[in-house]
This record gives sequence, structure tokens and C-alpha cells, in this order.
Amino acid sequence: MNPPPPPRARSGLLSAAAVASAVVLLLAGCSGSGDAGLAAGTDGAGTGRMKIALLTHAGKDDAFWELVRKGAATAAAKDGVELTYANDSDPAGQAQLVRDAIGDRVDGIAVTLAKPAAMKAPVAAALAAGIPVVGLNSGIDAWKSQGLLEYFGQDESVAGAAVGNKLNGLRAKHALCVIHERGNVALEARCAGVKKTFGGETENLYVEGTDPDAVDAVLTAKLRQEPGIDEVVTLGAQFALDAVSSVKAAGSRAHVATFDLNNDLVKAIRAGNVQFAVDQQPYLQGYLAVDSLWLYRHNGNISGGGVAPVLTGPAFVTRTNVAAVAKFAASGTR
Repeated sequence: MNPPPPPRARSGLLSAAAVASAVVLLLAGCSGSGDAGLAAGTDGAGTGRMKIALLTHAGKDDAFWELVRKGAATAAAKDGVELTYANDSDPAGQAQLVRDAIGDRVDGIAVTLAKPAAMKAPVAAALAAGIPVVGLNSGIDAWKSQGLLEYFGQDESVAGAAVGNKLNGLRAKHALCVIHERGNVALEARCAGVKKTFGGETENLYVEGTDPDAVDAVLTAKLRQEPGIDEVVTLGAQFALDAVSSVKAAGSRAHVATFDLNNDLVKAIRAGNVQFAVDQQPYLQGYLAVDSLWLYRHNGNISGGGVAPVLTGPAFVTRTNVAAVAKFAASGTR
């Protein structure tokens, strides 16, 4: 599919004062399903600024997505972009967000493809309307077939395989991979990657990630039932912290490793409670997604040439190198 032509440039960018105001407004938005609280400026009417919508499958109050939003906000302020963020963990709801953005006549859309089939029709509608679309975070196997310009994220299969190899080096024997959202292609790929390279036994445990108490109860029960589990691999930083508690409650000797990073997880690594984290740099994903749409409009740039993803991970954060990222995690950007 040929990429849509860059939208015609509008005159005028934000003044320095307006940029500063945009940053404050962008970072002040609160999380929630369908939340559009990250609109930079007021209503954008008559400003001539480029309008970009960042639409994700994030659940409510998920700290990981705050990092994505902060990165996007920083790029929007730099580029003088009017940015709107909205999220819905239900695939039908996220699809409707894309349709709403088309109706709002945005100049570009950045979207996650955690459930690619649900997003196929609305993405096609955006492209038919001449709106360029880029992908981030989820959908590395679907972005090209759906006609997206670019993709920014981590190859989850590669990342999972790297974790499997890491566990081999740690001489683990029985790994439990905890999936907190059933059907999410990125999460499934992570555990499949672990299983592909790990020499020991691997099994998946599905939990309801939106209910922390249920996660703890299910994981604790599993560890009590199978005392031979010596490694718990979670797929999000907050779930790793839950796993640490579950391991203690179950009287298990299992170690904990995880995908993704935040400030509390950095502290857990430094304390030795979590062995390592796989950092996919969500702040960078949000930043690059917004900046790429600005570059496409203003200079016709397409990162990766439209044929290869721009990888933001994986990178391992362990007790030996965690100090290098600790200050950034403390400021809320790693």
C-alpha cells in the first residue's frame, strides 16, 4: 500500500510560552478509558497546529502508559503539535477511538495493535481518509500488512527468547510466565519466546491484570501448588512487585524477573528482590511515534523506510547496571 501524502502544512508554530503551557497541560492529564485529557493547548481551533491522536489499549491507572504519554507529550511540545491521548483496553472501544479521531480530522494517528484484527477496519478507514498512521508498542507482526507508515517498539519474540537464554545462564529449571491480559499478541509472544529458548520447563499462568488482589491470590496459590517453580517471569513492572509479595506469601524459593521498568521496579532490582527487567523504553516509543508524524508531514521522512520497525528494546537492567537508569526512572521517564 502506498503511504498517504503528507498533509498540507499549516502556518504557525507554538511560541516558547505556548510550548511551556502545552507541556504542563500534556503532563497534567489523568488516566482513564477514552481519556482525552492530554490535549495540548486549549481547543486548537484556529491555531494552525498539526493535530495528532495517540490511541492505545492501556487499562486504567497503568503506570507503564504514563511513560508513553510523557514521551509523546515531550515530542508534541517540541514540535508544536496539538496532541490528544485516549485509551481503551477493550478492542472495540479502541477501534471507536480511531473512528472518533477520523471524525475530528486529525493530521496523524499513532496507535497500538494489541488486538490487530479489531483495529484493521478503523485503520483502513483512517488511511482512506488520507490520515497517516504509525504503530507503537504492540503489533510488530501486523503494522506493515495494515498499511501503517512506521512502527516503534520491541520485537517481543526476540525479547522473550533473550529472557529464556538469560534464565538458562541463571540455571533456572521451571519458569512460570504470568500473562496479565489474555489475547494480547505482544504478551503471548513474550512467553512464547521464553519457551523457545529456555532449556527448562515453561508454563503460562493467566491472571486478570486489572485486579491486583486476584493476581496475588492466583499466583500465590500456584506457587504453593507447585513448589518446584524456581522462576516467575512477569510481563509488567507492577506485576513483578506483586510477584515478590506472592513468593513470600507462598513460602516459595522462586526468583522474580520481569519485562518493563518503573521507579519502584528499579528500587526492587537494587534491593535484590527482582533479578532483572527487560526495558523496551516506553517513553521513547511515545516520543518517536509523535515526532515521526511531524517529520513525515514537514519533511516526508519515514523511519525504517516503511519496511523495517524501529526497535526500542530489548535491554536488560540488572543489579550491576541499574544505577545508570535510576535517576531517569526517578524523574518518571524510564
